[in-house]
Amino acid sequence: MAGKFEIYADKAGEFRFRLKASNGQAILVSEGYKAKSGCNNGIESVKKNASDDSNYERKVTSSGKFMFNLKAANSQIIGTSESYETAVARDNGIESVKTNAPGAVVVEL
Repeated sequence: MAGKFEIYADKAGEFRFRLKASNGQAILVSEGYKAKSGCNNGIESVKKNASDDSNYERKVTSSGKFMFNLKAANSQIIGTSESYETAVARDNGIESVKTNAPGAVVVEL
């Protein structure tokens, strides 16, 4: 099974997506979008930008955990990872996005 994007409505009524790896684990989540079309555009931007390592912003949280943002060519954040215990785990998450995003199917929940 390949990765997949899930589109869903959050509690505020905005549309969001999450990218799940083939094992079902969420590896990237989006901001909220007012319109579903904006959410779909975000997914297309992830697919387009996921393979370029320079689009990943690697960060350490205030609590000492590791995470990353995926940015578009205009430097806007298009997806954020979960927090990881180690830099190696974070980097594995980035590799998972690179592998899963380009060919991921889109499903609406």
